[in-house]
Amino acid sequence: MMYGFLVCRASQKATRNWLSSFNLSRSVHSLPFATVDAEGISGSQPAKVHNLVQGKWIGSSTWNTIVDPLNGEPFIKIAEVDETGTQPFVESLSKCPKHGLHNPFKSPERYLLYGDITAKAAHMLAVPKVSDFFTRLIQRVAPKSYQQALGEVQVTQKFLENFSGDQVRFLARSFAVPGNHLGQQSHGFRWPYGPVAIITPFNFPLEIPLLQLMGALYMGNKPILKVDSKVCIVMEQMIRLLHHCGMPLSDVDFINSDGKTMNKLLQEANPQMTLFTGSSKVAEKLAVDLKGRIKLEDAGFDWKILGPDVNEWQVDYIAWVCDQDAYACSGQKCSAQSILFMHENWSATSLISKMKDLAERRKLEDLTIGPVLTLTTEAMLDHMNKLLQIPGSKLLFGGKPLENHSIPSIYGALKPTAIYVPLEEILRAKNYELVTREIFGPFQVITEYKKDQLPMVLDALERMHAHLTAAVVSNDVLFLQEVIGKTVNGTTYAGLRARTTGAPQNHWFGPAGDPRGAGIGTPEAIKLVWSCHREVIYDFGPLPKLWEIPPST
Repeated sequence: MMYGFLVCRASQKATRNWLSSFNLSRSVHSLPFATVDAEGISGSQPAKVHNLVQGKWIGSSTWNTIVDPLNGEPFIKIAEVDETGTQPFVESLSKCPKHGLHNPFKSPERYLLYGDITAKAAHMLAVPKVSDFFTRLIQRVAPKSYQQALGEVQVTQKFLENFSGDQVRFLARSFAVPGNHLGQQSHGFRWPYGPVAIITPFNFPLEIPLLQLMGALYMGNKPILKVDSKVCIVMEQMIRLLHHCGMPLSDVDFINSDGKTMNKLLQEANPQMTLFTGSSKVAEKLAVDLKGRIKLEDAGFDWKILGPDVNEWQVDYIAWVCDQDAYACSGQKCSAQSILFMHENWSATSLISKMKDLAERRKLEDLTIGPVLTLTTEAMLDHMNKLLQIPGSKLLFGGKPLENHSIPSIYGALKPTAIYVPLEEILRAKNYELVTREIFGPFQVITEYKKDQLPMVLDALERMHAHLTAAVVSNDVLFLQEVIGKTVNGTTYAGLRARTTGAPQNHWFGPAGDPRGAGIGTPEAIKLVWSCHREVIYDFGPLPKLWEIPPST
């Protein structure tokens, strides 16, 4: 009892010392981990992003310049590793054995270490100055409204709260099954992969990379992390915060590079598992290059079905959710509503006009609409014009470039847009691929189905390749059962308040229908993506009395 008391007192003292280093009265310029000022980054005061390898922050002989997505001003310099500079990263991963940095039989105290690190990080992200720092930093590189950026920080903070303390070692919970005779038992364990890689996109610069990074670390892996260079500054600062919270410097490597260099590194380092979040085209290439040792959370042409049950008092709410799902973050969510199947009963309501009104109130000044970072304005308008050539299609709203802005031409600037395409035309072979092409911006297709056309809707869904999120907006139980029972999407919302976006930290988020599919956010997701099953069969005896060697078999 005295020993436990002393350990507790020592832990409390260490926590007090750590907290004392974080003076909440200090300005954002002197946050103990931060090396940049989110508000002050500019062409005259550019920020610098470094690499982390073998426990050391390093620069590079090559610095890539990132332009401000709102005005085109060069404002961030990235220490970019080229193909000649990958060897230190390859060596770092090769030092990690396949059995990982920890596992149930090796260094189990590291489960406790990461429970402690996570608790401290959760506490720091809950401090208003810190959450505001990351919110503003996200806005600088992936412009979205303050509330959308803050929501990303809050989901991340809640995730860290969820996995504080003993929750990390609970992820490695094992089980035992009695054997065939005395002294025999089989035990199932969750086992790390060892050296692993994480590649994440631009649209959620904090939430996606951090949740996957922590999951990898919890299970005992040694990860190398690459985040899209346009937004990598956010995770660089977050890794520095984790170091401040006690994470060993050598536990994570962080690299900035182009795709070609990262592909070369992966093939040379040969990580046991790679998590990729991003485009389907790159995902399929990596799956081949890495010989299937990969988990994917790739593109999603996400659908929403409005069921037959309609009440006029619901229209405002449904319109608002549709607007959020299609156009929040300028449509740059892998869960964004790409196509809306509207039952004919909804056509008799004011739903479309209300969606139009909500879309038109979005403005660049508060970033409720903003730059599209992977498509130009011309590319989106070209896609729109191709859709409008389909018989019966029409522009419902939008369809024009944003006005009075300084967004650089390498990015897109489009008003929230919706195109109506008849259901019969969508299903034609010559149109289907065009209509279901994902446009990662403020763009959606809307169609209508009659009461006897639900099988046609389900056929359209069956032919889709990506199965990430979906929504079935109805309280009709029989309708829900039919649609859910004949579809696949890994994260499906059902009921009157169903949506496609806004996934919190308390449920699984990921695709279904693909054995390579990755999840994020929950214990099940972490165990699936970042560990494998290992069975250890104990067989101690004793031998039966008078045992003799049996005949050969």
